[in-house]
Amino acid sequence: MQLKIMPKKKRLSAGRVPLILFLCQMISALEVPLDLVQPPTITQQSPKDYIIDPRENIVIQCEAKGKPPPSFSWTRNGTHFDTDKDPLVTMKPGSGTLVINIMSEGKAETYEGVYQCTARNERGAAISNNIVVRPSRSPLWTKEKLEPITLQSGQSLVLPCRPPIGLPPPIIFWMDNSFQRLPQSERVSQGLNGDLYFSNVLPEDTREDYICYARFNHTQTIQQKQPISVKVVSVDELNDTIAANLSDTEVYGAKSNRERPPTFLTPEGNTSNKEELRGNVLSLECIAEGLPTPLIYWMKEEGTLPFNRTCYRNFQKTLQILQVSEADSGNYRCIAKNALGAIHHTISVTVKAAPYWITAPQNLVLSPGEDGALICRANGNPKPSISWLANGVPIEIAPDDPSRKIDGDTIIFSNVQERSSAVYQCNASNEYGYLLANAFVNVLAEPPRILTSANTLYQVIANRPALLDCAFFGSPLPTIEWFKGAKGSALREDIYVLHDNGTLEIPVAQKDSTGTYTCVARNKLGMAKNEAHLEIKDPTRIIKQPEFSVVQRGSTVSFECKVKHDHTLIPTVLWLKDKGELPSDGRFTVDKDHLVVTDVSDDDSGTYTCVANTTLDNVSASAGLIVVAPTPTPAPIYDVPNPPFDLELTDQLDKSVQLSWTPGDDNNSPITKFIIEYEDAMHEAGLWHHQTEVPGTQTTAQLKLSPFVIYSFRVMAENSLGRSLPSERSEQYLTKAAEPDKNPTTVEGLGSEPDNLVITWKPLNGFESNGPGLQYKVSWRQKDGDDEWTSVVVANVSKYIVSGTPTFVPYLIKVQALNDVGFAPEPAVVMGHSGEDLPMVAPGNVQVTVVNSTLAEVHWDAVPLKSIRGHLQGYRIYYWKAQSSSKRNRRHIEKKILTFQGSKTHGMLPGLEPFSNYTLNVRVVNGKGEGPASPDRVFGTPEGVPSAPSSLKIINPTLDSLTLEWDPPSHPNGILTEYILKYQPINSTHELGPLVDLKIPANKTRWTLKNLNFSTRYKFYFNAQTSAGSGSQITEEGVTTVDEGKMAGILPPDVGAGKAMASRQVDIATQGWFIGLMCAVALLILILLIVCFIRRNKGGKYPVKEKEDAHADPEIQPMKEDDGTFGEYSDAEDHKPLKKGSRTPSDRTVKKEDSDDSLVDYGEGVNGQFNEDGSFIGQYSGKKEKEPAEGNESSEAPSPVNAMNSFV
Repeated sequence: MQLKIMPKKKRLSAGRVPLILFLCQMISALEVPLDLVQPPTITQQSPKDYIIDPRENIVIQCEAKGKPPPSFSWTRNGTHFDTDKDPLVTMKPGSGTLVINIMSEGKAETYEGVYQCTARNERGAAISNNIVVRPSRSPLWTKEKLEPITLQSGQSLVLPCRPPIGLPPPIIFWMDNSFQRLPQSERVSQGLNGDLYFSNVLPEDTREDYICYARFNHTQTIQQKQPISVKVVSVDELNDTIAANLSDTEVYGAKSNRERPPTFLTPEGNTSNKEELRGNVLSLECIAEGLPTPLIYWMKEEGTLPFNRTCYRNFQKTLQILQVSEADSGNYRCIAKNALGAIHHTISVTVKAAPYWITAPQNLVLSPGEDGALICRANGNPKPSISWLANGVPIEIAPDDPSRKIDGDTIIFSNVQERSSAVYQCNASNEYGYLLANAFVNVLAEPPRILTSANTLYQVIANRPALLDCAFFGSPLPTIEWFKGAKGSALREDIYVLHDNGTLEIPVAQKDSTGTYTCVARNKLGMAKNEAHLEIKDPTRIIKQPEFSVVQRGSTVSFECKVKHDHTLIPTVLWLKDKGELPSDGRFTVDKDHLVVTDVSDDDSGTYTCVANTTLDNVSASAGLIVVAPTPTPAPIYDVPNPPFDLELTDQLDKSVQLSWTPGDDNNSPITKFIIEYEDAMHEAGLWHHQTEVPGTQTTAQLKLSPFVIYSFRVMAENSLGRSLPSERSEQYLTKAAEPDKNPTTVEGLGSEPDNLVITWKPLNGFESNGPGLQYKVSWRQKDGDDEWTSVVVANVSKYIVSGTPTFVPYLIKVQALNDVGFAPEPAVVMGHSGEDLPMVAPGNVQVTVVNSTLAEVHWDAVPLKSIRGHLQGYRIYYWKAQSSSKRNRRHIEKKILTFQGSKTHGMLPGLEPFSNYTLNVRVVNGKGEGPASPDRVFGTPEGVPSAPSSLKIINPTLDSLTLEWDPPSHPNGILTEYILKYQPINSTHELGPLVDLKIPANKTRWTLKNLNFSTRYKFYFNAQTSAGSGSQITEEGVTTVDEGKMAGILPPDVGAGKAMASRQVDIATQGWFIGLMCAVALLILILLIVCFIRRNKGGKYPVKEKEDAHADPEIQPMKEDDGTFGEYSDAEDHKPLKKGSRTPSDRTVKKEDSDDSLVDYGEGVNGQFNEDGSFIGQYSGKKEKEPAEGNESSEAPSPVNAMNSFV
């Protein structure tokens, strides 16, 4: 399936029209095949809050896909993070994932920070979330001296834990020295803060090893607090202990050991507040002390606890609500009760919300010329703000796209072109977090393609749905047709459902549905089709089911399970006991159709299930087994309790009543609790609400009541097997009316018109009215005047409009509830404002300062507050570029708007075009709208540097010249003054030669370079220039042609001149014969070097003539004529420079400082030449035989080219 969202279904008509699916813009949810060009998509990234283990290497994930494959970069704390400059940081090949090697060296704290990854290719840039990297911390407990605690039995006690602050926070638990968890109960329990609470202490609580442990899971370490010693004594023992050693013992607490009503240990006071985020677990805690031990009960005022999301922890001292939402806000009451009384504490819960998606933007694939939209909608508390980015840049400063229009949380595209492709980011943020989503717009023109495998075989059980896939892609979006049969008959009947992703659904497949189906996708660029084959199989059925059995202990029981199935499917039969595997016991045997259990025992009782599976379906049947004693006895009945009865109301007071009842039969399972519910027949007849719960040992309950309610009560009993049916309802009880005890909430005062004040509030419900005739007293007066309160009493409504008010004046407002009995308590006063009107005055003294060619700063004087006539929202700058008269006639002037929030009196205008004239004005904005515009200000931007020339081409290459042809810059950003051309040769090893600069007049678009070297590659750097400076470069390379005459002399005999000149761009150094020749020359040079080295090592100063006579070499002796012998060899001759041969040697000629053993030392006139790779290719020899010696001169060595010719 290619769709990312659940598609709607479309049902085919029964007419003669072929089955066609028109998928309107659903291509936005299609995955683009990876072989097509597409912007990057982030596929994997590290979490936003990334806590790392400081003992391991840091791995920050960032994976993305795209075509071409994206490149990756990172920012750290908002600035570019150069991974190449840090030797400990590496980026995985083909990935953006960072690996920071801190195990060898470095510290994790060094790399703390906020990281963000960018994946970029030619179609756009996608960005990751801000990844906050922090190392985990597990600090030690601060050392402290803990005095022993001695206290009287029955007193309360709190053992503080106070764990060290770690990251993430530790898990707290109490153990003893033997690492055994301390037992906890309704009397002794651990609070959410880690402290250990004793509602009352007993002598068995005495011990010396109360130890609080903190486990830091991230680093897998456990820290422990010093042991606390507690001694619980009776009154007599306590007095003896104090008298014996008062200075060494701390006496804890001062409450009597006598029985006492509950008081809260935590939280303190009568009320408290709690704030939680949407989606988290709301945890509320109440721990009380008292004797006997109090029990804790929970309720929600003005509502009920959510049934499927509520759970109790810590012996009902902690109330948890899972997946909390804004609807869970309100007042929660915990009640602590024992035999001596009860107290309660109210916790006011406010649920806020980090941003969450309503509609996240989806990738959009469009064909050139099509329209589309990206929608980004999020909610939260407070309402999140939406901002857009394009390719990771705020859209306000991103390059303009004429096809794009921003409308709040929506970007609308019209008549898109290929340049409209980009990645857009939507950021929804409030004070509790943010959401970031990447969604690309990819403009493609692609014929249809079917992505589902061809000739797929689908096997379906009869009378079940059949789904035939036809995943597709194309741009424009293809239409889909389905056909059945080889002759291609179109599907016409009303039994098919077609999904937006191309899938064909047969809701109830029958035998005649078997066959071949063809899916055809078409758009204006082409057509594609695919075949699918459907087979319908008979369902698997159990025709003989196992039966319920009652057998005696020690006997044998057999269960039968006979299965019928499709003949092409192979079933497997599996037996289960109580939904688990059969016991691994030889007493259980399974054959083809039966399960047999021998020597049955009591443990064999349970439910036995036969499960028949095939590759397409499964069926099951179950039967129970009851094992009884050999002598029949009546089996006890285990069931939920019978309903309570004989409900009676006594002690009837204005706000309380006592309810008593008689329990029904518990059916052999003790009753654990009673649940009491009430009905309000006056306001919500027929609707039962939870009132309270009491333990199963209690048959009376004191119920708190509200005024002016007709109460009826009912009771249910509960045991381990479940809850009983409700009892019969009690008699009705009408409580007396009373004045309201609360006032309306959410009181606001806002004007809808310039001359009114609209006062609104949340009214009380019927249950809260406390009596008949509910009304509201609405009062108001101007805040800054001396007027008396104006009041009016209105019916049970939620709004009152005050007319004829001055424009935007602050008012004090209060709304008080009343009924026929009296008034509610004095209400709180809130402040509101009468209606706003448009501002009257424009900002003055507007000044424009041009910062550079693309940026200007605007200053203005603030508008007086009285002239704003409303809540100041900010100032808005309208600015537009001046157009020539011809352009002005062709299109409307596009004005740009920048809004500056609050009372700012200056702002920057970015993204201006250089060398342009602009006009602007400024307006003040309030909640009603904009004020008048300031006088227009005109300003101009200076020249900027031009863009790169649009193109650069090398044409007409010759032996010694190249012609360059170019197009001027698309954005000159001023008046071009000249072009700058730089070029340099490149040799065969890709080394660059000297750089030549050349200035070309601005009116030229073509230039010929002459006197260049033949067969040489040149690299050119070309840019335009204005008075503001040089623009971006464009580069190109070109090659002069080969000199055919010179090439012919160095080719081997078997390579003809025609073949050598077939390409005028041949590089000799890459030819095989040339490489072989050079290797042979290098080998000869190596041999010569070895011989010369041997002769050189003999050292000293000696006559060459004596050496030759000693060797009597016949090849050398004829060179001796008259007295023209060679001169003497001397170390003083070691520093003669090499002579130039027929060609200039490479820059890598051996110098004296490179080696004292130079080849020049072995004779005068010997030319040493080196080719480009530094190998020696010269010759070393004396004069030829019978040639007279001429002093110290010798024949000149031939050039390398001649040497090559001599070898071929």
